[in-house]
Amino acid sequence: MFKSSLTVCSMLMVLSTQVFAQGATCTAAAAEKKLAGAAKTSFLTKCERDATTACETTATERKLYGAAKTSFTRKCVKDAVGEAAGS
Repeated sequence: MFKSSLTVCSMLMVLSTQVFAQGATCTAAAAEKKLAGAAKTSFLTKCERDATTACETTATERKLYGAAKTSFTRKCVKDAVGEAAGS
């Protein structure tokens, strides 16, 4: 069990690094655009929704299922959104 958990964690780190390297986080993009208030909230909501779709697609392409898919998707979205994820 430890070996499979270690393998999954290693794979998730590599995959999330690839997704993160594709561009700035949603939070950084909002700051760069100097968004505030409702505009920032709307931007971050759409960005998170888009990130979720992209991360789920990537997980499916990588044939991840169950807990591995859930874990990958959560981390991928968190990395894409940035520090303000869930705020």
